[in-house]
Amino acid sequence: MSKAAIEVPPKGGFSFDLCRRNEMLVKKGLNAPSFLKTGTTIVGLVFQDGVILGADTRATEGPIVADKNCEKIHYIAPNIYCCGAGTAADTEAVTDMVSSQLTLHRHHTGRESRVVTALTLLKSHLFSYQGYVSAALVLGGVDFTGPHLHTIYPHGSTDTLPFATMGSGSLAAMAVFESKYREGLTRDEGVQLVAEAISSGIFNDLGSGSNVDICVLTKGHKEYLRNHLQPNPRTYISEKGYSFSKKTEVLLTKITPLRDSVHIIEGGDEMEE
Repeated sequence: MSKAAIEVPPKGGFSFDLCRRNEMLVKKGLNAPSFLKTGTTIVGLVFQDGVILGADTRATEGPIVADKNCEKIHYIAPNIYCCGAGTAADTEAVTDMVSSQLTLHRHHTGRESRVVTALTLLKSHLFSYQGYVSAALVLGGVDFTGPHLHTIYPHGSTDTLPFATMGSGSLAAMAVFESKYREGLTRDEGVQLVAEAISSGIFNDLGSGSNVDICVLTKGHKEYLRNHLQPNPRTYISEKGYSFSKKTEVLLTKITPLRDSVHIIEGGDEMEE
């Protein structure tokens, strides 16, 4: 190998060096850490006027419920939304990135975003990382070509279906869809079926729980039903409750206007903007 080739700086992007290191350590007898099982139930279906997405609201850290009422339905564009399962940080980062790209595209073209554009951006990004970005997505939206529903797996493969489920509670939700879904559902029938599918995941999967979020997408309209159902209300509250002997006090509050704190550095001199 030539000296010039050695001195070339490494390219940016995802590095698989640690994966090769971990494989070497396993071969030497080191026990690899186990993977944490994620818990989620996300679904989507096509009804007569558009698409309905649904998700539970439990976020877990292994066996610990970290958040009882998180949002798993992510904004992509005004006419496109996406449910995320897997690692929360990955689903948030991937959907935010694609949403930003579509916003720039709309500003440049002046046209509504197409669902297939969001699908291509998401699957291309996930495929490039070969599944190491743990984001399983149910993408739904309505554009000038009609309603669209897609599933995107962490490795970048996709499906286009009239109804779909993903996450650890997907089998329980799919059982509801396969037994009750039909073409031409009305809006109310679709919302009821999605709520029943998510509830099935909540009650049959330990990683799913809490409430039911639903997003109804039709041509030119979006309806986000936050906490549409709350099938697991807290029925027992201790009389003692939570008590904290010490409280953090605010000793000083100082507000600096933004225009007074912004400076431009030119030639080493500070200039007030």
